[in-house]
Amino acid sequence: MPDDQSIHYIEFRNVYKKFDRPVLKDVSFYIDPGQTLAIIGRSGVGKSVTLAHIMGFLKPDEGEVIVSHSDISHMPETELRQIRKKVTMVFQSGALFDSLTVGENILFSLELREDYNERNKEDVVNGLLKLVDLEPFKDASPSDLSTGYKRAVAMARALAAQPECILYDEPTTMVDPIMSDDLGNLMLRLKKQLSLTSIVVTHDLDLMWKVADSVVFLYKGEAIYFGPVSELAKSDHPHVRQFLAMDEVEIDGKIEET
Repeated sequence: MPDDQSIHYIEFRNVYKKFDRPVLKDVSFYIDPGQTLAIIGRSGVGKSVTLAHIMGFLKPDEGEVIVSHSDISHMPETELRQIRKKVTMVFQSGALFDSLTVGENILFSLELREDYNERNKEDVVNGLLKLVDLEPFKDASPSDLSTGYKRAVAMARALAAQPECILYDEPTTMVDPIMSDDLGNLMLRLKKQLSLTSIVVTHDLDLMWKVADSVVFLYKGEAIYFGPVSELAKSDHPHVRQFLAMDEVEIDGKIEET
């Protein structure tokens, strides 16, 4: 296999990134097709910067970023657009259009699809709303929905593009424990039914235990743990131990980033 390709769907190979200070330092990890990787750690450790590299919004100073089996580290924007058809992101804000209904927000992602006619598009919208259990809210305004429901709509809109991989940015932040559990169940269902590859950036360890196959723990820009989520609790790294211990004593099992 050529050096610029990988058997893994997404792979970081010794990635460095510096702004006014080093943000990512020799970070390496990978995720295979159909698997879910969690990226965890305190605020400011490079989690969002990692997602930006996967989307091609940032380029590494050193190292290689593999996405959809190909090295995108120095890929031109025209080629990155093709990658972004395969990999999409569900933003923490949901990024919905308040001027459109829930159904219209999902339909918006289909407007440039030439392989669907108007009837097909309506069927896809209805099917996606059913998939995320939001059929009754098709004609509702996003402003009338809770934060959790907005994120479920954002997931449906992302799925309209038929991606191979979804990146979730803090999907359970600012939602109650019941909705957090529902979103985790939805992510599991999408993974199972659609064989989606996914990466979830989160500080919600309940979500991590529920959905992840593997985990990257970032600390001061370094990946101090990468491996199966089932092995994380066995890590003897002091910062991993401290992070997990804090989770055990927090109310509702949540860690709020500082």
